[in-house]
Amino acid sequence: MHISVADLADGAADLPLLAPDGSVHDPLVTVDLAPADPAVAARAAQRAGDCDRILIGLGTADPELLRALDLTLGAGGREAVDDPAASPDVLREAVTRNPHASLLLRDVLRTTEGMPVDAALDVESYAYSTLLGGPEFARWLAARPPRPVPPEADDPVLLARDAGHLSITLNRPERRNAFGRQLRDALVDALTVAASDPAITRVTLRGAGPAFCSGGDLAEFGAAPDLATAHLVRTRGGAGRLIHRLAGRVEARVHGPCVGAGIELPAFAGRVTAHRDATFRLPEVSMGLIPGASGTVSIPRRIGRWRTLYMALTGTPVPAETALAWHLVDGIRP
Repeated sequence: MHISVADLADGAADLPLLAPDGSVHDPLVTVDLAPADPAVAARAAQRAGDCDRILIGLGTADPELLRALDLTLGAGGREAVDDPAASPDVLREAVTRNPHASLLLRDVLRTTEGMPVDAALDVESYAYSTLLGGPEFARWLAARPPRPVPPEADDPVLLARDAGHLSITLNRPERRNAFGRQLRDALVDALTVAASDPAITRVTLRGAGPAFCSGGDLAEFGAAPDLATAHLVRTRGGAGRLIHRLAGRVEARVHGPCVGAGIELPAFAGRVTAHRDATFRLPEVSMGLIPGASGTVSIPRRIGRWRTLYMALTGTPVPAETALAWHLVDGIRP
């Protein structure tokens, strides 16, 4: 569906979202942001805030309307992606392929925008558990050949302390530091040490090998015993809350592919520096999921919910220079 600002103001995007059989009808609407009367633009912004569909603006518009939309392709601030390669067709294809994940992601980003971090992480996890039981993730999982559970590692995380400085290194380079159970638990243990010792005033987080972290270990996807336990492991047993609480003391030094958890967790750090070869990608929607390692909370607090939605819907790798311009990272290392 493609509509004008006046159409949006008149309710054109508010038709029923669900077809009689329960399938999603027109989950994404593009809006032509040609100049409109200010009163019409104000009504359109109000409609956009109440709309159930993903609204993608094309062009430029009044700031209030830009903020009310879910994303704008064109010049602008945090609400916009100004990239010739950014295509409404790519976004539409991604949303059409996985409408449940796409719409739930949009709702989570809007709902948690002003929430305290701990509560927002709970909302993210509730949504993630919902999608783990959904048809889109089941389809993705069924299409994958079985993978053996990764072997245990002697030292999945390395610790080194020098006075008040604790260095934490993800140490599964043979798996590109995939964020599996063993590495996650070891990272949580290391962060707990820092959280419990006020004498540790500086924490540096790194990754060994060619990638800082390639995201969740795909061999373990769908392995949780049940969805309720999975929620508690992600939140109370996860690393996101700890990094957020330690943020003022943490610098993440990332490099290579930073996928999923590989940017969701570092985004909570007080400072993130990236090697020039770093790229950042959120692939979860293509799997019928949403970012579930804190990315719907940590990343929007750096780059806004609009660009976070773009990264997650398209799965497009964001290079280090763009990440710096968006403030996803705070500096680039040679």
